[in-house]
Amino acid sequence: MKWFENYDAFLELFEKHELPIDETVFHFRSTESMGSHWIGYLPEFEKPYWAGYCDVPDSCEFNSAEELFEAKIYDGRSIHDRWEEIVIDEIGMIPADKYLEYYDK
Repeated sequence: MKWFENYDAFLELFEKHELPIDETVFHFRSTESMGSHWIGYLPEFEKPYWAGYCDVPDSCEFNSAEELFEAKIYDGRSIHDRWEEIVIDEIGMIPADKYLEYYDK
């Protein structure tokens, strides 16, 4: 299993934000045809964590990575709730597999 396929490791990546994570893209296996979802971290904002293409029109912002990952904004469920369905496509605007090549621990 790749480290970004592990929920705790992925949450830790977002909590530490030592590596580029803005513009992270994922989709749900069950609704792949419905498109991608976007999350990220922008430290210059009061609420630096954000989600786009979710249940909230015009996106939403959060104080912490945990708050973002626990928000029930994907068909009434959270990233945490739906983790087994999630496929990470890009991290920090880099294809997930390439991201591993650049930043593998």
